[in-house]
Amino acid sequence: MSDSMRTSTVRLAGYAGDEVEAYLARPEGGGGSRGGVVVIHHMPGYDRATKEMVRRFAELGYDAICPNLHFREAPGAAPDDAAAVARANGGTPDEQLVGDVAGAAAYLRGLGGSNGRVGVIGHCSGGRQAVLVGCRLEVEAVVDCYGAFVTGTPPEGFPLKVTNLVAELPELGAPLLGLFGAEDSFPTPGQVEELAGILTEHGKAHEFHSYPGAGHAFFAVDRPSYQVAAANDGWERIAAFFGTHLAG
Repeated sequence: MSDSMRTSTVRLAGYAGDEVEAYLARPEGGGGSRGGVVVIHHMPGYDRATKEMVRRFAELGYDAICPNLHFREAPGAAPDDAAAVARANGGTPDEQLVGDVAGAAAYLRGLGGSNGRVGVIGHCSGGRQAVLVGCRLEVEAVVDCYGAFVTGTPPEGFPLKVTNLVAELPELGAPLLGLFGAEDSFPTPGQVEELAGILTEHGKAHEFHSYPGAGHAFFAVDRPSYQVAAANDGWERIAAFFGTHLAG
């Protein structure tokens, strides 16, 4: 682990060959090959807090990248403004999301020193999207941090055009780490239990942890929902999980 790294804004080929902006962080020094991590940002967008997570994965020894899912709607706009446009459009379509993450994973695998192993992680809407990626793309590890509507049904009037992933879960091709707040409403503890049951039924490797007293967005250091103990334990579990599945 080292805090010496290089960061840059790059462009990659996303869904349908579209050029997509992305934030890249790479550790400096150290020989040998290393895995990569695609970070899927939450609905508030390609923001400072998400970029800090990308840098944290570089500190852990991975090449890490976050594609800007809202780049098409509002190139160059502030994250809040771009997110508002994306939300008004119903969010990022699933096919587009998968194409952008596929481009990000290919970018990581094409870097010098890559061992070809890529994990994906997402928070909130990104948690659901990370599970979707695990069902549709070849990745080595998936982390879902309180992703809503992997199971369950969005309430009437919900602004994002999303459906649950129950029909896709039998196709999950990578181990899944799930980190949830026991006081969360999206997903509820019952929906988390339902997800665990479906994965068990289909023989899918998974490891779930729910944190008492934590609600939604407990990893978000810039929000009142931040829970220090839960977030610190979650980061330790993420590091161990990726260390198991992305090494070698």
